[in-house]
Amino acid sequence: MALTVFTHPACAGHYPGAGHPEDPARLDAVLGALPGDLFPRITPEPAQEPAARAAHDPAYVGALARHGPGPLDPDTHMSAGSWRAALAALGCALAGVDHVLAGCGPAFCAVRPPGHHATRARAMGFCLLSTAALAALYALERVDRVAVLDFDVHHGNGTQDILWDEARAAYISTHQWPFYPSTGAEGEVGAHGQVTNIPLPAGTGSPAYRRAFLDRVLPALRAAAPGLLIVSAGFDAHADDPLGGLALTTQDFGWIGAQIGALPTLSLLEGGYNHTALAASVRAYAEGLKGGGL
Repeated sequence: MALTVFTHPACAGHYPGAGHPEDPARLDAVLGALPGDLFPRITPEPAQEPAARAAHDPAYVGALARHGPGPLDPDTHMSAGSWRAALAALGCALAGVDHVLAGCGPAFCAVRPPGHHATRARAMGFCLLSTAALAALYALERVDRVAVLDFDVHHGNGTQDILWDEARAAYISTHQWPFYPSTGAEGEVGAHGQVTNIPLPAGTGSPAYRRAFLDRVLPALRAAAPGLLIVSAGFDAHADDPLGGLALTTQDFGWIGAQIGALPTLSLLEGGYNHTALAASVRAYAEGLKGGGL
């Protein structure tokens, strides 16, 4: 089946400031790489504020909703459109879950701001809401088990934090180590042993990455036996990315897609800050998902 793209124009309304790497042009690059004549598009309604409380402290959600333009931390900033952008991203993720579980094929959420660093009660690392964790908890209302695969160069501390005690949600991450946000050590395994962290040294390239994926990621996915795979698709592990130190190629992201393509898969955009590398990697990943591996 064709990969369907879920996106919303409000996601372009989050503007963290001039010179910030997580800029609206990232979304333009991604959507340009996934043209509508090849990848059908759906624009769902933004989520409502209560939906965010499934994973986040209600006081935190309320504070975000009321927060005007300005910094939340040195890296994470709100603009007038940021809260609506976060709710639009969440709406895409929840609609994407419905789409995939209805048997309509894989989905890719071209959304921002990213989400995998946001914890239950803290925005950080450019992230406001933990979109992947919220999607996982939503999916668990309908399936017995979910898995979140995170291949962003940064460890998804927020996703791990929120799913730490959830025995039915596996979290599997490949990431540069040591690196921001200083989490993701191999010994972090979750309350039920359902977390698999695969830290990789700076400079890791295709051969070592693919070996780790085959030896660690795929066995963890098979053991999880998820009814839905949610992918935190960060493309900042590309060798040309300015914020990462891994050395993956565009072709590696296509290869990753091909390894997991047999699973019912919902992918959510996370990082990726070189627009050219981001666009090429997203397209390669989307094409790879057709490969139907695992």
